[in-house]
Parts: sequence; C-alpha cells; structure tokens
Amino acid sequence: MQAGDLPDDIDALKALVLESRAMIAAMAAAHKGAEALLANLQIELLRLQRAQFGQSSERRAHLIDQLQLSLEDIEGDIVQNSMAAETQAAAAQGAPIQPAGSRRQPKRGPLPAHLPRERMVIASPTSCPCCGSKKLCKLGEDITETLEIIPRKFFVRQTVRERWSCRACEKIMQPPAPFHVIARGRAGPSLLAMILAGKYDLHLPLNRQSEAFANEGVAIEVSTMADWVGACAAALEPLTQLIRDHVFAAERIHADDTPVPVLAKGKTRTGRLWTYVRDDKPFGGKDPAAAIYYYSPDRGGAHPRSHLADWTGLMQADAFAGFAALYAPERKPNAIIEAACWAHGRRKFFELADVARKKRSLARDARITLSPIAVEAVKQIDAIFDIEREINGLPAEQRRAVRHERIKPLVEALHAWMIAARARVSAKSAIAKAMDYMLKRWPAFTRFLDDGRACLSNNAAERMIRPLAVGRRNWTFAGSDRGGERAAAIYTLLQTAKLNDVDPQAWLADVLARIAALPASRLAELLPWNWKPQASA
Repeated sequence: MQAGDLPDDIDALKALVLESRAMIAAMAAAHKGAEALLANLQIELLRLQRAQFGQSSERRAHLIDQLQLSLEDIEGDIVQNSMAAETQAAAAQGAPIQPAGSRRQPKRGPLPAHLPRERMVIASPTSCPCCGSKKLCKLGEDITETLEIIPRKFFVRQTVRERWSCRACEKIMQPPAPFHVIARGRAGPSLLAMILAGKYDLHLPLNRQSEAFANEGVAIEVSTMADWVGACAAALEPLTQLIRDHVFAAERIHADDTPVPVLAKGKTRTGRLWTYVRDDKPFGGKDPAAAIYYYSPDRGGAHPRSHLADWTGLMQADAFAGFAALYAPERKPNAIIEAACWAHGRRKFFELADVARKKRSLARDARITLSPIAVEAVKQIDAIFDIEREINGLPAEQRRAVRHERIKPLVEALHAWMIAARARVSAKSAIAKAMDYMLKRWPAFTRFLDDGRACLSNNAAERMIRPLAVGRRNWTFAGSDRGGERAAAIYTLLQTAKLNDVDPQAWLADVLARIAALPASRLAELLPWNWKPQASA
C-alpha cells in the first residue's frame, strides 16, 4: 500500500493500524508454532536415531569389546616396539640381549594356589666355574612360576560287563547295561554337558563346536550333535518342569520377553522368548531364585495368558498391551496385580535429556537448552532410587515402613509436579508421551509403596533376557519353532543354575549321569539349590 492510498479519516487509520497489528500477531504466533513444531520434530528425529544407533546394553557391550581389542593391540605394540629397540641397541653395542623379564615388572598377584605344581629343576653345576673346586654347598633356590595348560583330552571310557555262569545250575549272569542319556548313543554326560553349555551359555553354534572338535582330532557331525541336544532336552524335561512349578509357586514374579529370529522358508520371522523370574532376595526371602522361559512364534497376548493361566499374584513387568487381560477384574481365577517398572518410566525421560544434551553438543550452541522437564524428572526419580538401594534385602514390612516414611512424599511431589508440567506441553510432544506413560499407569507405579515385596524396577527379568540378546549376535536365528522351545527349556536350566551360583556345565554333567537312576520322588535333589556333586553326596 502506497502513502497516497491511506485514508485521511483518523478512525479509518486507527482501524487499519489495529488490523495490521492483528495480522502481525497472527503471523508471529504461527511462526512460533512452526518453531515449536520444528524443535519437536528435531528432538523426535534424534530420539529415533538414538534408538537405532545409540548405546543400548548390547551395543555398549560390543563397544566395550572393541575397546578391549584396541587396548590389547596397543599393549602388544608397546612391548613389540620395546623389544625391537632393545635388540637393535644390543646389536649395535655388541652386548647380549636382556631377557624379557628385565624389561617390565608389572604388578601382579601370585598364580592360583589350588593349581597343581610341576617342579622342573635346572641342572646345577658340579664344580665351581671360578676355581674348579667340587666343594659346593646349597644356599637356597629361586622359583619362577609360569602358567601353562594341557589341551582338553578326549578319551574313550570302556564299561566292561563280565558274564558268569553257575557250575551248579548253569545259569548265566551279567550286570545290567549302564544308563545312556541317548539310547545307543556314544556320548558321555560330560561331553553332552559341554555341548549344551557351549551352545546355550557360551553361544557357540554347533557348527563351530564341530569344527573345534575336528581340529582336536575328534570328528563329530553337526547332525549328530543336534540329535544329542534334542535327546538331552527330553531327558531333562522333568527337571525343567520342577523349576517351572517352583517359579509359579511364588506370590510375586517378574516378566519380560525378547525377539528371536526364526528361520522360515529361506527367510527369518520374529518369534519371542518369554521369561518369568522368581527372586525373593530383595525383600529378604529365603526361597531360591529361578527363571523359566517359554517360546512363542509371535508376541500375541494369548501366550502370556496361557503361561499364567493358573497363576495369581503380584507381577512386575513393562506396559505391554498383551498383559492387560491378566489385570482385568473379571479374570479367572483372580486378577493378577500389576506393578510397573520405574526403570522403564525413567528411561523415557533420560533418553530425551540425553538427546537434548547431544543436540547442544553437536550444534555447539549454548542457546539450545537441555529439556528442563526431562532433566527434572530424572533427578526426582533418581532420588527415589537412591533411597530404595538402602533398603534392598530388608524384610518386606521394614521396606514398606521406610517407603511410607521417606519415599511416599517424593512420589507424591513427583506426581503433582508432573501433572502441572503436563498441562504446559503439547500433547504431541515426546515429553508429553513420556509423562503420559507414567500418569496413565500411576496406580501400578505406586503399588510398591504398599507392598514391601515389590521392587522398584523389573531388572530381575531384564537380566535374564540379556544373555539371549547377546547370544543372538552369534547364533543369528533359531532353526525352527521346536528349536525355540528346546532353547527355552535349556535356558531355564542354565540360567537357574547361575542364579544359584552353580557352575551350569558341571551341574548338567552330574545331572545327566544321575537323572535316570533317581525315582520321580527324588528328582528335587538335582535342582540347583539342592544339588550336591555325586562324589560328595
């Protein structure tokens, strides 16, 4: 608009100015909204990038492994360069090369005292090299210890059954044949236990184990080893069932699941492994800890409903929608009581705070502020965790009393602050979704205040999932649904043994040797928390 086009009337000019101001305000509001939307989209993009490329527990473990390899290479370079420099210096001076022990004297403890010692004495002189006298007197000795190893030794055990005949009645007698875990099989319990532990504990696929055996002079086909694994799973099934009964006898359990790639017609599909953990140590319980696993071809809610069909009690888990039917009041026999995981709730805020921190670092712009709501939420939740660590292992009633006195005020303050903060943010923002995750499930998140048995987090189940997540990097996928079910059974045995501080391979070897000789009424003697090695039983 040109100056000549402006009206001469004062009221018309005032109306034009007001209209212009309104347009400017609307444009400013739209610009501010666009900036807010852009900031939210940037935060969401960084959050998704962090979820895809960030340091999860598996990725962090992988990075640690890579760092250790780098440190090994650097250490080797230092020693190799040092030896090369000393060799060149000695050659230039015509001096003898110093032994490696004189170069570095690292601080280290003695070799394990329980290992057997093999004494090798260097021949002593028979006469004095100075005067030739043979009147030598021993003053003492210096001992240098080095750690050595004898490669594992395969051997064939021959069990001899002699036949006898009676001269009086001519009856022929012979002791019964020994028990074999595998009918007509030629693998002993120790070898079978080593294969099972290698596949499911050390995450070594059978083809790699077969190659290692072949390098040691014993050729065992992969198909043969697979048959052995299946036979062992069948023989150990009664023990697996006893562990499941023990877990579901608890009044409180942890639950979680993890994806498992499964081979299907030239491609892979995603199955699931579910775990349910009994761990009463946090509230001073005396019953032994145990973990059970189930396999399913998908993540449908029907699977946990089937696993927990006859169980009721307090269950700690994440907010998986498939668990919702378990908490329904109309569920038979009774509804399962839900206890939410504070670690999951905290993680959503921590990711946003971490993303904002990285965004500011990458931009090198102090004007890009950290997410104040996310940072404040993490601080308040961490204060709750700090008190909870102090009462870990105390009896349930004592834990409940401390929680009511010291933690409940913090939880109520967090709730009030979160409601107020939620009203100030956009419903579509990531911070709003993080707050809604907790606010919509607040009764489940505060369940631990009135029940001393409950834990603040579901870490007990997540720890049982972690070995499977690590193993996926080695064995890549399960061969079939039956293979997934077999893996669930063996994981149940191995992880329960670890929870009770029992060497899983030694335990499996002893159990496989004895399980057939024990009646069903005595199988409980072989459970990890009751087990005594056969030699000292």
